Amino acid sequence: MSEPDDRSEAEMLADKNVAELIEALKAKPAKWFDTHEYDWPFWRRPSQAAPEGAWQLWLIMAGRGYGKTRAGAEWVRSLAEADPSVRIALVAANPAEARSIMVEGDSGLLAIAPPELRPTFEPSLKRLVWPNGAEAALFGASDPESLRGPQHSHAWADEVGKWDHGGMAAWDNLMLTLRQGDAPRVAATTTPRASVLMRRLMSQAGAAVTQGSTIANRAHLAPTWIGAMTRLYGGTRLGRQELDGDMIADVDGALWTRAMIDAARARGMGGGGGANLVRVVVGVDPPASATGDACGIIVAGIDADGLCLVLADASVEKASPERWARAVAAAAHLWQADRVIAEANNGGDMVSATLRTIDPALPVRMVHARRGKSARAEPVAALYESGRVAHAGMFAALDDQLCGMLVGGGYAGPGRSPDRADALVWAVTALVEGIGRGGEGARVRVV
Repeated sequence: MSEPDDRSEAEMLADKNVAELIEALKAKPAKWFDTHEYDWPFWRRPSQAAPEGAWQLWLIMAGRGYGKTRAGAEWVRSLAEADPSVRIALVAANPAEARSIMVEGDSGLLAIAPPELRPTFEPSLKRLVWPNGAEAALFGASDPESLRGPQHSHAWADEVGKWDHGGMAAWDNLMLTLRQGDAPRVAATTTPRASVLMRRLMSQAGAAVTQGSTIANRAHLAPTWIGAMTRLYGGTRLGRQELDGDMIADVDGALWTRAMIDAARARGMGGGGGANLVRVVVGVDPPASATGDACGIIVAGIDADGLCLVLADASVEKASPERWARAVAAAAHLWQADRVIAEANNGGDMVSATLRTIDPALPVRMVHARRGKSARAEPVAALYESGRVAHAGMFAALDDQLCGMLVGGGYAGPGRSPDRADALVWAVTALVEGIGRGGEGARVRVV
């Protein structure tokens, strides 16, 4: 199935030929040409529209420059222009940002409103009043007590990811003010940060979550800026958070932390290993079926000093046996692997036969798991802590799975199973313990 088109109507019209564009514009009423500058449904991308359904929280969690502020401001504008009885709370990290970003900013409420419908800003009262009588009041999360007393029908909370001191108290007090109207709602716009409040909002019942990357708004951003940010931060943890809009968080009780993986990446990409590898293996965690989990395929090597280097994540999703076997063979040939280490628990002889059907010369070693995934992973996590594993690049999906494996068993990462992480564990274990070294009669250590 193709990805949904997240371009605005204006962007799609720009892709049409001149004749089609003229016909599309002819369909617009005459009045539209006087007001199109403020016609948000025309300019917005579909993901910037408020979701349908009976949500209580709309969480827009996206990269820098995505258009989060504009989406939040336009939602408030639509409420105020449609209903003079609405009372809206505008809450930023502090009162100064509520004014400078939410009200007076380039995408703030004053800038986006048509002149005849523009609200009046009363700075001394920290209040906006629309011509029809609708009102909005400004607050700062830095002063949670200021949210005691007033009552509202709606709220817009900006950059909730950085509501540090008093952020939880401010949110709770804000929720307690939403006692007007038939269906109180709040929109929260933010770049994701791994805060307690953000994790709470993401798991809140009745929440509608919109996620997106900086590049989605490229039509309205300077190409030089996009290029510079991609060069500087693409493929980094900061880039995933600030540009891709991904939530990068540590899980309580996880075997791996983001800091451990960042350190491993720094070792691998800073000249810390990989130049003189003495052995390369491909770890494989075969799927139980073509429609279930991914086939984890991780390439790793070890140098003469005993440093393991994760070279590639060649995993494939929802693949038939032939397809994942071909992916394994391709990775083994590309990296000139000495061995393919494949788990035999799911399929056993079938796994070996499938791989050798694709390539009879493939140096396959089958290993059997007698302990759970987390128990097998603990010694490998210890190698990361001691600085004996490095990453040669950014492997986001693998990182997320590693950081979801829990001490003592269990998994709290994406997907049903840590297939990529398990393949890495097999590969690193094989390198450190010498599994599959030597001829066909070499003993396979059971882990």
